[in-house]
Amino acid sequence: MAYAGFWVRTAASLIDSVLLLLITAPLPLLMFIVPSETAVLVLSTLVSALLVILFWSWKQGTPGKLLLRLRIVDAHSGGEPCLRQWCLRYVGYVLSSVPLLLGFFWVLWDPRCQGWHDKLAGTVVIHPLPSRESPITASRT
Repeated sequence: MAYAGFWVRTAASLIDSVLLLLITAPLPLLMFIVPSETAVLVLSTLVSALLVILFWSWKQGTPGKLLLRLRIVDAHSGGEPCLRQWCLRYVGYVLSSVPLLLGFFWVLWDPRCQGWHDKLAGTVVIHPLPSRESPITASRT
């Protein structure tokens, strides 16, 4: 199994952050319509979460991961994660961020390169194999 390491995942996250910023940057203009900073923050957060989860569900990765040829798969079967896993993974992003990003740095020393969000959701990020063979079964041969 070719697990994606910390630096390639960091590069993918930077790409995704720039793209999300381009999409969500205009949302504070809603302050002229909705005079609540909290409402604009909640809307921006929901739009970001929806976009990320939709991309994960659609392509098993965000644009940054796809550009760097990475895929998110179920850690046990190597198949596509379910919606519950995608949602848990997103919640895990928040949990990974809270203690000084420790949950993301966990990828550096975890044997399967899993961050806390991956562990919570039961996912791994991989470099796909060239064949149609499952990455889990391929690692056992």
